[in-house]
Amino acid sequence: MTIAEKRQQGIRPGFICVLTICAMSVVPPAQAENWPGWRGPRGDGTSLETNVPLRWSGTKNVTWKTAIPGKGHASPIVWDGRVFIVTALAETTERLLLCLDATSGAVLWRRTVLTAPLERIHKLNSHASSTPATDGERVYVSFLDRDRMYVAAYDFDGKLIWEVRPGPFASMHGYCSSPILWKDKVLLNGDHDGPAYLLALDRKTGRTLWKTMRPNNTRSYCAPIVRTIDGRNQMILSGNLCVASYDPDTGKQHWIIDGPTEQFVASLVYNGELLFMTAGFPDHFMQAIRPDGQGNVTSTHVVWQKDKDCSYVPSPIAVGPYFLLTSDGGVATCLNAQTGESLWRERLGRHFSASPISAAGLVYFLSDRGMMTVVKPGPLLEIVARNELGEETYASPAISGSRLFLRSEQHLYCITAN
Repeated sequence: MTIAEKRQQGIRPGFICVLTICAMSVVPPAQAENWPGWRGPRGDGTSLETNVPLRWSGTKNVTWKTAIPGKGHASPIVWDGRVFIVTALAETTERLLLCLDATSGAVLWRRTVLTAPLERIHKLNSHASSTPATDGERVYVSFLDRDRMYVAAYDFDGKLIWEVRPGPFASMHGYCSSPILWKDKVLLNGDHDGPAYLLALDRKTGRTLWKTMRPNNTRSYCAPIVRTIDGRNQMILSGNLCVASYDPDTGKQHWIIDGPTEQFVASLVYNGELLFMTAGFPDHFMQAIRPDGQGNVTSTHVVWQKDKDCSYVPSPIAVGPYFLLTSDGGVATCLNAQTGESLWRERLGRHFSASPISAAGLVYFLSDRGMMTVVKPGPLLEIVARNELGEETYASPAISGSRLFLRSEQHLYCITAN
């Protein structure tokens, strides 16, 4: 099995701690990375590419700009020259999957995945918020069909391979459950206001391989991350009044931390030593967690906890010894990952929904108004660039082939360096 195949299956090729070391040991500098799902190849917003654009506008360094019909907050994904994106058409109640050429932006095909009544949503949600995932053979999409989770797989020519409705889902804020790939499985989070669950589907058939019930029947929207830590495979997520780890092969729980709040949206990140969580509603918290526990570890495995400048919707990012995030209200913070000490904080905008990404030692923060602020992590704030797209942006960015893909409310942009 190649390193690329292992990465897409969630198998860590080595102990990832410092991104520069990881870049040298895993991906040759000239090799482009695919961006196959939510938050990229590792599910944590990190890119190993180096020639990533630093400066652009709505017209400068725009290689192409393609109008996307309807509305959706799901991120674009990229695989070997193809870009996949989902959207929803309010007038026809269709949920669509589009495939674009990554070089030209031309729409190669468009498929109606589902036609169903539009569910009630929060004003910052959409009817196409679940980011697809791909393994290079199939594209996996997830929507809500009335009161049921809907999951489907398409091949790269746009042919439907399978579709299933594996469980109920109810939430006053709408739906979002981005598929995560692990080995032969598609993992999904079914935290909702009812009999909440996690599940694994067979990639080839959609058959349910395991389904684990959750304890508290409370809505959350967190995509899990999967890591192999000290020889133990862990699928880790917050939500449902807890932070918990499960075996992605069986669904069996490893450990659980109670709370610290009710609802969660942001995914966790891992820096090779500690897990980092940020939430939520009604109370805001961030935590650093040791991932080596068993059973209930609420009183033993929280290394530090903060209740200021936390993020609810945008996921955080870990870069070397630093942990960075932006609150929904636009305050960015850089902390010492080991101790939780706040090194700097700065207001970067009025509101943020997108999750940050990192490349070449820099972190990219994208505001709802389309302003991308590029910073260098460190003990002092260093802003490298500010770039205004001129359109509202709620989807998280993607990086592949030295190109930055930005989804606005009306378009998909491909940005390249000078």
